[in-house]
Amino acid sequence: MLAAFAELVHAAGAGPVADFGCGPGYATAHLRFLGLTAFGLDLSPTMIALARQAHPGLRFDEGSMTALDLPDGALSGILARYSIIHTPPEQLPITFAEFHRVLAPAGHLLLAFQAGDEPGHPAQAFDHKVSLAYRWSPDRVADLLRQAGLGEVARLLREPDEDERFQQAHILARKLGTPSRWLPHSAAPRRRLQDHAGHWRGG
Repeated sequence: MLAAFAELVHAAGAGPVADFGCGPGYATAHLRFLGLTAFGLDLSPTMIALARQAHPGLRFDEGSMTALDLPDGALSGILARYSIIHTPPEQLPITFAEFHRVLAPAGHLLLAFQAGDEPGHPAQAFDHKVSLAYRWSPDRVADLLRQAGLGEVARLLREPDEDERFQQAHILARKLGTPSRWLPHSAAPRRRLQDHAGHWRGG
């Protein structure tokens, strides 16, 4: 998934990429390995300290996804790998609006999160070793992205590994334009990529 994301960012001009909720910086370092100008951001000072110690040649900043200290259109790409799971449901639209603001036109976003599977419950709380977390319906996440002006391009939904409890979802989105609750669902092409083995499939 990260390699495909990196290819899209490269094709669009390879501007800066942010790893939001970077933790100890492993994904940030992998993005740099893939040739991207990547930096990490995390709310936790402890995580930022660990990331700086492990990857002294990379940039890591403290910050919140709901109030990003970045100019409008500053990023060619955003990686948010399991970082939205700790966002309270009422704040997720604010987070996605910030993602839209800081992305350059046609910039890409890659999300990863535990998928919810209870009809009628778009966000389901679960116990997590760090703090309270939420599983999300992939359809609901895609709808909130659309409302923020971020159109779904592709989706991967895979079954849990032996050490995982839930299905894992990845959504790739692209900045469309002005956020609107009334963007049509057909505003951007979308592929559903769902099978039990987690393989990419067009459709």
